[in-house]
Order: sequence, then C-alpha cells, then structure tokens
Amino acid sequence: MSTALTQAPATPQPETDRRRWAVLAVVLFSAVLDLLDATITNVAAPTIATDLHGGDALVQWLGAGYALAMGVLLVVGGRLGDKFGRRRLFLTGLTGFTLASVACGLAAGPASVIGFRLLQGAFGALVIPQGFGILRAVFPPHEIGKAFGVFAPCLGLSAISGPVLAGVLIDAFGWRSMFLINIALGGLAIALAARLLPRDSGDRTVTVDAPGAGLLAATMLGLLYGLIDGSGHGWTPVPVLSLTAGALLFALFCLRQRSAADPLIEPSLLKNRGFTSGLILGLVFNAAVAGLLLVLSLFLQNGLHRTPTQTSLGLAPVAAGIILASIAGHRLMARLGRTLILIGLLLTLTGTLSLLILAHATSPTAWMLVAPVFVTGLGLGSCFGTVYEVTLGDVGPKESGSASGSLSAVAQLANSIGAAGVTTVYFHTRGEATTAAVHSLAVVAAAVLVCCALVGLLPRKARPRHH
Repeated sequence: MSTALTQAPATPQPETDRRRWAVLAVVLFSAVLDLLDATITNVAAPTIATDLHGGDALVQWLGAGYALAMGVLLVVGGRLGDKFGRRRLFLTGLTGFTLASVACGLAAGPASVIGFRLLQGAFGALVIPQGFGILRAVFPPHEIGKAFGVFAPCLGLSAISGPVLAGVLIDAFGWRSMFLINIALGGLAIALAARLLPRDSGDRTVTVDAPGAGLLAATMLGLLYGLIDGSGHGWTPVPVLSLTAGALLFALFCLRQRSAADPLIEPSLLKNRGFTSGLILGLVFNAAVAGLLLVLSLFLQNGLHRTPTQTSLGLAPVAAGIILASIAGHRLMARLGRTLILIGLLLTLTGTLSLLILAHATSPTAWMLVAPVFVTGLGLGSCFGTVYEVTLGDVGPKESGSASGSLSAVAQLANSIGAAGVTTVYFHTRGEATTAAVHSLAVVAAAVLVCCALVGLLPRKARPRHH
C-alpha cells in the first residue's frame, strides 16, 4: 500500500524560504481540517442520530464510514498523485472535502448523511498523501525534518480544540453548524492552495492497482455492514451473509496481492515476522482505541447526561496525555524501542480498567474521570508513533514505501472496525448505559492484552531516524 508519506523525496523546487513555509502552512491547515472532521462525530453522533431519527446504526456509521473511505483511498491516494500531479489531486480532494462537508450539514436523513460522510473521508484521503509529497518536493533534505516536526504539536492541539469547538457549536447552533463552518475554512484552504502550491505534471506511466483497492473496499463494507446490521436488527441471515462475503472478498484481495504486477502491499513483507506482528498489533490497537473513544463519548452523554460541550471537555485529558507522551516518546524511542510500546499499552490498560471500575462501582463525577482518562491518553501517546517506527525496524529500504503505506491505511481501516465493533457490544448489551459501557471497556481491555502479547514479536528497535 503506497502513499506519498512514503515516497522517495522528489527533487526540491527553487522555492524561497518564505514560500516554502507558506506551503507548509497550507498543507498543515488542510491536515487539521481532516483531523477535525474525523473526530467531531465522536461528540456529535448521539445528537445527529436523535435529530435524524437514525438510531444506533447511524452513531456507528458516522465514524466508521469516514474512516473506511479514508483507509481505502489512502491505499491509492499517493499513486494517484504521482500519476496525475500532486497539486491537482490536492485541490480536487480539498474541493470535494469542502462540498461533502456542506452536504453533511444539509443532509435530510440518515442515508444521506452517511453517504456524504463516506465522500468526506474519500476526498480527505486524496488530500493527505499529496500534502506530504508536496512538502518533500519543496523542502531540501536538511530542512524536511524541521518541517515535519511542526505537525505533531499542531495536530495535538487540534485533537484537543476540535472536539471542544464541536461541542460548543452543537450546543449553540446545532450539529449542522460544525459541518457548515467548513464553507469558510475549506474555502480559505482552497484559495491558499491554488495560489501557493507548486505545479507538477505527474507521470502517466505510474500504475494504480484499482482491482486490489476495489476488493479491499468491498471487504470492509461487507464486514462493517454485517457488524452494524447484526447489532441493530439481530443476527439474521443478512448480517451473517455480509460478514461471510467480507471474509471471502478478503481472501480474494490477498490472492490479488500475490498476482498483481504492482501490489498494494508487497507479498515479501508478510514473510517478515516483525512487520506482520506490528501490522496485527496496529490493527487491534487502533480498533480498540477508536471504539474506546466513541464509547466514552456515548457513556458521558447517554449514561451521565452530559451536554456535547461537557463531553468534549471530559475527553480533553486524553488529547493532553497524547501530546505529553508523544513529546517524551520522541526522545525515549531510540533508547527503549519496543519496551516503550509495552509501557504505553500497560498505561492504556490501567486507564481503561480504572474507567471500567469507576463506571461499575459508582456514578462518577467529571473530576473522578480526569485521572484515568489522562492516563489512557499517556498510554495512547506512547504507542501511536512508536508502533509505526518499531514495526519498520527490520524492513529493507526497497520495501519501506509499501510497508509505511500499509501501516497508514491499516490504522484508518482499524478505526472503522473499532468504531463498528466495540459499539456493537455497547448497543447489543441489554440494560442501562453504564452496563453497556462496562462490557465495552472490558472488550477494549482484552484487545489491549492481546497487543501486549504481540510486543515480544516486534523488532527490538525502531528504524533509524534518518530513514
């Protein structure tokens, strides 16, 4: 699976220092927009479902659909940019993302808002890999690390402020406003991108494995529809057949990767024990995290009757913990390697079990949840980037592009699986919201334990920074 995140650096263009940093600002602004819209429905989903009479299935699809489209299109997004030109794909993706956001804000029913969320994720997936490819083209090698270093703190702040902004907008103007605000934000980004991004013609000889991407998309749709329909309407033949079809399509996808001239994932990578273990660990961990964050939002709103603003503030310690742990982990990773991942998993497990105990034993107040939510954030921040870099520790230079693209796409696909899978447990549990939260948190804790068991199979150290 290839994205522009992993392509070989292009020859830098003769850009001035001021223009290079202006290009960085445009790319970063667009990445922030994508992150905001990826996370806002964690807070907004219950309100949207109530207003559109969509029920539990709409709550699940709002997050899962976006991540599904993002994950599948990330697979080929970088290649499309190579083929047709990164500037062209960036502007196409950004324009489509903005229009899809407006359509979400004007949606009249559950089916339309789900469809427009899928379009949002698909167009967002065209933007992200082009942005990184453009930065590699305009920054010389000795400055590219400094440019990428700006992303972590900015995206971290967005992870905190985005849900809070969504909560305030929902309480003040209704849920539609958090999508319609992209008329201004997206319009500004498009205008700046059209003025500042360098032109490139692309290479029409680049090939894209469209059949492989199509099989992957069909696989995920089958699995997600089966999970969501089964949890909402019972395990009739329809969801069972959907899950079965998803499994069969995945087998066809694997066969396609073995026979394709330019596969989305190099078959030789699957013979690398460290990489395969990291891929599985990343899949399980990201799925658990996506489910955990959505269940916490549901519990705060449905179980503890918090407003969207109060819910977003209650989840803010997660983002704060992620930022702090990411900064510390950046310095410790070279020394600790996979041990840092284990530490992060144990912190995540501690926070999850603490939340489970509090939900089961008491009716927790806002202050009682701050510490375990923050500890969970520390665990997540210790794992996110570390899993990625350690998994690539034993990957050769020729395979690094496919390996990095695979990890990026799997992380997004895992988000869709987790949003559907863990909430299936939540909505399928009989009883009040507290009982449902306890059962869901137990599933998350079990998934984290599986990840702990896989750590010993990973490469001992991360790949060198200069790679």
